[in-house]
This record gives sequence, structure tokens and C-alpha cells, in this order.
Amino acid sequence: MDFSLNDEQRQIREMVHDICLERVEPRAAEIDESGEFPWDIKELFAKHDILAIPFTPEYGGVSGSVLTLLVAVEEISKFCVTSSLILSVQSLGSLPIALAGTAEQKRKYLPPLARGEQLAAYALTESGSGSDAGGMRTRAIKRGDTYVLNGSKTFITGGSVADTVVVFARTDQNGDTPARNISAFIVEKTMPGFKVGKLEKKMGIRGSPTAQLFFEDLAVPAANRLGSEGEGFKLAMRVLDHSRPGIAAQALGIAEGAFDLARKYARDRHQFGRPIAEFQGIQFMLADMATQIEAARALTYASGDALDRRLPDISASSSMAKLFASDTAMRVTTDAVQILGGYGYLRDFPAERMMRDAKITQIYEGTNEIQRLVIAREQLKEKT
Repeated sequence: MDFSLNDEQRQIREMVHDICLERVEPRAAEIDESGEFPWDIKELFAKHDILAIPFTPEYGGVSGSVLTLLVAVEEISKFCVTSSLILSVQSLGSLPIALAGTAEQKRKYLPPLARGEQLAAYALTESGSGSDAGGMRTRAIKRGDTYVLNGSKTFITGGSVADTVVVFARTDQNGDTPARNISAFIVEKTMPGFKVGKLEKKMGIRGSPTAQLFFEDLAVPAANRLGSEGEGFKLAMRVLDHSRPGIAAQALGIAEGAFDLARKYARDRHQFGRPIAEFQGIQFMLADMATQIEAARALTYASGDALDRRLPDISASSSMAKLFASDTAMRVTTDAVQILGGYGYLRDFPAERMMRDAKITQIYEGTNEIQRLVIAREQLKEKT
């Protein structure tokens, strides 16, 4: 179902598919096994302008369309979710600059990210403030024409490999906790006081580094603040509205990859003298998987299209896409393991990796419980 895609988007999808089939799929199991960041895949994506997809031509990009980005993330995720995160996080880390940066900030930071010369990351979460992002404790105290940052962040995807990190910190002087006291800053990894802590050992997406970051008297020029002081929380939520469809696309790709694997296996695997695909129980599972995938795709593409058209009230559509697609990925990958039976439980087959990778899509960029709160809040608003 690609009725909402234009010719350029279809061409990009085909290009990404061919590259991933030839170069990414053969590396997927090794990336998962080693747990190391795949620099070769990053360079491959940079060479073919895949990392330029989130950016407009004005800053050296090839698109800037959210829907085009979703199509690319979906396609990569069919083969290797870790690799899809290279593109997803490049978009996430650059979004605050694209949405709230000055013309000078955009000219300085976006082109090297579009060329893939540098990597970006987004540092919001702390050990004591996950879903409650407004409860962060990292501080930024203004001293002359600089801000001095002290604190830490955790669960930062790509934090150890990023060159440019957007960091959110409290800018109030008295330690109050209202969200209005949070500001956002563009931090470069070469700034003194920027330190990478431990890398987390994870169930899935093992080749994507999830890092602790520490800031010890890190001086950031005031010119690197994004927007006005105190507008950081509003920006963080706006970024998540834009980025959650990317997680939906990732989940959609995982589900499609698992479905393709299960369907092929069901056709080839014989029991009781015939392919297991001829048994009604397997057919019903495949039917449910296919239906859930198509519904997830419709929600995901619709959310991307809404962002491209700058429609109002995008919070609900973004959260619905993320919620439904990630739940679908978990159901479909679980069923794929079941269809493969004992082989689905073995690491020789990608089904178990897909199942492990799928779980995180229900958690990051806001847990699915938070998505339900967002959706309910939007539905309960008074309509004028």
C-alpha cells in the first residue's frame, strides 16, 4: 500500500531497499552479535545521501519531507533495526536545530550532518526523569556570554558517537522544577567537560550505542542556546511530536521483515506431508499479521503526511502511529517466532533478533502508556 507516495519517494524507497538487501542484511546478525556501532554502514549511508534525507536542499539535504524519511527508515528496519537508528537519530538530533535554530545555527550545524560528516544526538532523559522529562536536574547557569552545564543524561541513543548533541537543562537559579525553566543547548563533543559514561548492555538494537553523558563545568556559548531561555521543554515536546512517527516507521519495518520471514518459512516448511501454510491456524496468524501491518502503515504514513502539510493537532496522530505500530511490531514478531517454532527461538534465524528489537519501540520516544495519555488528552479537549 503506497498510494500516498510520489515518484521521488518510491525511487528513494527502491534505492534504500537495494542497498540494504546487498550491504546491510548480510551485516545484521554480526552487528547484533558484536554490539559495536557499524561505522561501515554509517559511511555507506553517507555516501548514498541516505543521511541527507531529513534535511532540505538549502542545507545540503535531499528532501526534508517527513514522509520520505519514514519510508527510508521503514525500509532499513526490514533488514537491520540498528542500522535504521543511524538515520533516525540523525533526524532526531538535528530536529531541535531545524525547528528552533537561528539562521546562523542552521548554517553551521546542519550541512555537516546532512553530508554525514558528523552525527547528532538528542539528550533529554535522565536517570530520575524518564517519562517525567520536566523533572530533570541537569543545570545550566549563565555566566556572562556562556552557560555552565553540570549534570548527566542517560539512555542517550548514539551519545557516544555523536559530534553534536542537543542537551536540555534547567536554567532557573533557585532549583525550582517547573517545565518552563528548561532550555536547550547545542553542545559539541569537543567542548571541555563533555564526558561519555558507560554504554548500556541491551536486549536489542545492540549495535546502537546507548550512553550515559556527563557535563562537568561545561561552558556553552550563549549563542548555542536554541530559542529563548525557558522554552526548552516546549521544544522537546515539539521534537517528539515530529520524531514519534519515525519510531512507528521503524516498528513497521520490523513487522514487515518478520512477516516476510514467517510467510516464506510457512510455504517451505512441511509437516504431515504438506506445507504448514496450508493449515488454517497458520493462515489465520498470517492474515492477522498482514492486516495489522497495513493498518500500522496507514497510521504511520498519515502522521508523516500531516507533519509535511503542517496540519494542526499533530500530537494525537503521531502518538497513535507510534502506539499502534510498535504494538503491532511486538505482536507480529512474536507470532513469527511461533510460526518458525523451535527455529524461531534460535539465533541462526533473524526472527528472535527482530522480536528483541521490536520491544524497544514500545518504550523509547515516550512509552506506549504515555502515548495513550497524549491521545486521551487530545480527545478530551473542548472542540471549537
